[in-house]
Amino acid sequence: MLYYLFEYIEKAYEFPGASLFQFLSFRAALAVLLSLSITLIYGNKIILFLKKNQVGETVRELGLDGQIEKTGTPTMGGIIIILGTLIPVILIARIDNIYIVLLIVTTLWMGLIGMIDDYIKIFKKNKRGLKGKFKIIGQLALGLFVGSILYFHPDVTVRQEIETYNKSEQIEISQVFSDEKKSTITTIPMVKGNEFNYVSLISWISPKLEKYDWIIFIAVVIFIITAVSNAANLTDGIDGLTAGTSVIIVMGLGIFSWVSGNLIFADYLNIMFIPRVGEVTIFIAAFTGSLIGFLWYNTFPASVFMGDTGSLTIGAIISVLCFITRKELLIPILCGVFFIETLSVLLQVGYFKYTKKKFGVGKRIFRMSPLHHHFQIKGFHESKIATRFWIITVLLVVISIVTLKIR
Repeated sequence: MLYYLFEYIEKAYEFPGASLFQFLSFRAALAVLLSLSITLIYGNKIILFLKKNQVGETVRELGLDGQIEKTGTPTMGGIIIILGTLIPVILIARIDNIYIVLLIVTTLWMGLIGMIDDYIKIFKKNKRGLKGKFKIIGQLALGLFVGSILYFHPDVTVRQEIETYNKSEQIEISQVFSDEKKSTITTIPMVKGNEFNYVSLISWISPKLEKYDWIIFIAVVIFIITAVSNAANLTDGIDGLTAGTSVIIVMGLGIFSWVSGNLIFADYLNIMFIPRVGEVTIFIAAFTGSLIGFLWYNTFPASVFMGDTGSLTIGAIISVLCFITRKELLIPILCGVFFIETLSVLLQVGYFKYTKKKFGVGKRIFRMSPLHHHFQIKGFHESKIATRFWIITVLLVVISIVTLKIR
């Protein structure tokens, strides 16, 4: 809204300083400050409101230290993150940008599903919350919507560097890249060319099948959105873990969106240029600010939990951001902590069922899963576990960024 207002003021009245809103860097900085202010100032008021209405966490007895003390801590704190993100985005970003629209829909949709889940747990006294099949249906619907928009919408395009381009040639950077085109091409790490096209998954059978590549692409989008959303939910088990890890991941995605949406950086890094994706930096800036502001209240001892309202939304936003910046194949590295946490659950359950069937007695690989609970039982304080997982995430994000130049 403010973008269009200042654009009008600049054109109509040539007001000094109005042109600042044309710069991504200025608007991104403004988005961070605004989202951080909203979450820090109004976050406490939302927490008091949740307390007053007895929106408290019912903790399952797992035999972990400090677990009982968490009972009654306000949950559904994901509302703080959602409001802290959407308000600056609506005010500062260009709402006509298809990627911004996609991210707003993702935030609202998954926020609603998470809110229903938390509501059932708290007010209906059902610890399982929303039935798994309904949660999955909601994630499938979002994946279908996102995948369809990314594949069919005319504004979702790429520009690739022309192969015959010689660095010694004195031509404008804009001439280095091909015209905008629709493509399912994405980034694959540490492979020559760093590019992979989903159409290759089906074209090897027959070139005639290339027109059905949208089925493959949308199926991948659905799978990854569902997987990352649930992975973030599994990771949300100790104070500050999911919020802190997500801040670092999102900042890495901010770098990706910045360089992919800038012709000069795209040329220098020899990566595809994604038109209009630079605007996503505004959303990422607001999302980062809201996560940091939420972390102020969520670090040990937490004054509020994000609940499924926050964790499902965070996972969905991160996965959609990866698709928008065409870095979804980097998710196992970029979101390594989410991946490891989910893998620990799958291994634990799978090994227990296997040993019970074969030996009659189920055995465990970890003392408890997800992995953070394993370390808790081993005697590590949850704040130490969260901090070390943050450090691991920093390393993984750095590795992900480095892969832009490793071929």
